[in-house]
Amino acid sequence: MKKLAILFIILVAFSSCSEKTGDLVVNGEVKGLKKGTLYLQKIDDTIIVNVDSVKVNGDPTFTLTTDLESPRIMYLYLDKVDNSQYDDRLEFFAEKGTITINTTLKHFETDAEIKGSKNQVKLEEYHKMMSQFNDQNLDLIKANFEAQKENDEEKLLEIDKKYNSLLRRKYLYTVNFAINNKDLEIAPYLALSEVFDANIKYLDTIYSSLEPKVKKSQYGKQLKDFLKERRKEEKQEENIKEEPVEDNS
Repeated sequence: MKKLAILFIILVAFSSCSEKTGDLVVNGEVKGLKKGTLYLQKIDDTIIVNVDSVKVNGDPTFTLTTDLESPRIMYLYLDKVDNSQYDDRLEFFAEKGTITINTTLKHFETDAEIKGSKNQVKLEEYHKMMSQFNDQNLDLIKANFEAQKENDEEKLLEIDKKYNSLLRRKYLYTVNFAINNKDLEIAPYLALSEVFDANIKYLDTIYSSLEPKVKKSQYGKQLKDFLKERRKEEKQEENIKEEPVEDNS
């Protein structure tokens, strides 16, 4: 009996040591999921990396964990064992603490409700506005197609002006959105992912507005490095333009 008690204590200790730990906990439920594997993923150097996984066998709830240097975009990927067409990946803005993701098997991305992240709230707000810009862009694509069929040059020029205006408004909205959320990591993230090719003065304005803690974050540091590289490239272009042209006549 004494040996059994000792064995039980050892097993409990081993179980405790093998429990997942991390300063980010992602939990929730995928309604309708009976069997499959859920992966917690991130992108490192343009490569998707699995940081944790859990097998689902009957119980649709899950818990995934990892350590997080600073708030960043991560993914919840569903891999079904029956190779269903519903295999999918959803994006979310991870922060230290507990993030709850509840969704369904059938509409894995669109049904997702994500709670526990301030950056995620702002990301959803941003995506909602971008969907309106995208709808307008689709309308212009349709109008452009019809104008091409009719060989209407005047209409094509008008559509081109509208497209450039829409693109400018989209960029300005993103820049202003980032500045208005200078206390969150979504600000440098949007600068890097959505307006990286904008005029450098806009990127400088975003970076300068960031609060100190955001400048020290992963995306804050990446934006700083990106700005250095952009300035270097633009300086090289200026030097090329300033080089005198040899007169061989």
